[in-house]
Amino acid sequence: MVIPNRALRSVIWFDIRYVLLLFFRVLTRLLTLDVVRENEPTNNVPDTIFSKLGTQLHRRDDHPIGILKNAIYDYFDANYSGKFVKFDDLSPIVSVKAIINLFLQNFDDVLVPADHVSRSYNDTYYVDSQTVLRCHTSAHQTELLRIGHSHFLVTGDVYRRDSIDSTHYPVFHQMEGVRVLSPDEWVDSGLDGTSYAAKDLKNSLEGLARKLFGDVEMRWIDTYFPFTNPSFELEIYFQEKWMEVLGCGVTEPEILKRSGKIHSVAWAFGLGLERLAMVLFDIPDIRLFWSTDQRFISQFSDGKLGIKFKPFSKYPPCYKDMSFWISDSFTENNLCEIVRGIAGDLVEEVRLIDNFTNKKGLTSHCYRIVYRSMERSLTDEEINQLQGDVRDAVQSKLMITLR
Repeated sequence: MVIPNRALRSVIWFDIRYVLLLFFRVLTRLLTLDVVRENEPTNNVPDTIFSKLGTQLHRRDDHPIGILKNAIYDYFDANYSGKFVKFDDLSPIVSVKAIINLFLQNFDDVLVPADHVSRSYNDTYYVDSQTVLRCHTSAHQTELLRIGHSHFLVTGDVYRRDSIDSTHYPVFHQMEGVRVLSPDEWVDSGLDGTSYAAKDLKNSLEGLARKLFGDVEMRWIDTYFPFTNPSFELEIYFQEKWMEVLGCGVTEPEILKRSGKIHSVAWAFGLGLERLAMVLFDIPDIRLFWSTDQRFISQFSDGKLGIKFKPFSKYPPCYKDMSFWISDSFTENNLCEIVRGIAGDLVEEVRLIDNFTNKKGLTSHCYRIVYRSMERSLTDEEINQLQGDVRDAVQSKLMITLR
């Protein structure tokens, strides 16, 4: 069949892209319904994580995460005349390998090596051996490139098994940005495609940093990511110290080749919304983003970037130490998962405070667990019960010997 003119071809291609995107969304929504599979031996998604699915803090315009997201949207709309398409409702249930040969998502499609630490069950939440809760919003990059998008921003909740402290939480929010450049955009610049893309990338992201933080000093740090080359981190000098803002780079040609964009170059960036929001809003503890207390929620409003959080209370912490002989399979992430599964957001920090190896070759770790509610004082009885449950669970599930 001959398509009569360019305008009609564009309309038909837009319809095809829409249908494909709709298909991907329906498919991943079906996967979402089956996240916790009791009979699946490779599933390591606990109820505490499952309960966060669908919360979507980034879609709440009067929440610090949503306010920051919208400020970034405004920057790209103003500087690129609305070219960037925004996605903030893509399912966090993604594949690690190909689904009907169309997309590979979380690892393979963004060139994460097969032996990379991020693939391990210690670091990632697996629904089954081929499906995970996304570790990064880059999981959707090739999917969107393949269906024809050349400028897009993807925002969403991401999931990683992690340590417990005031800046780490197993669910947080990222934004991914991608811009594809065609040869006619750099042919007259005197630069090759990669150099032109790197220059364009840095100019764009320096402008974003100024939008969010004002006229600050900046520096670029060379780094490594599997999916970009060259790769950079942008740091700013803010509040008398250097702070990482985001990671970025020129997209690996193989990713574009798999997406049918052989002659193009592209750049991509990714940033953690919580990391920036904690600084911009003076929020001292990452757990607060999940608070339903009106004393927290009522302090923020749509469009008001950088309102400083006013602490409504500071309840006392309770410290409990736990010492044990570790086994060869012990990992701190597994310990933190158990503590968080029992104590939830009542645990503020889990920190290694001592370790040694005896003459028999046995290694002992001592961890300090800090319990503190963001909203009320905890009773001694409550803390003792939590600590007792933690000790029992750690001993039975991690094959360690309590001291």
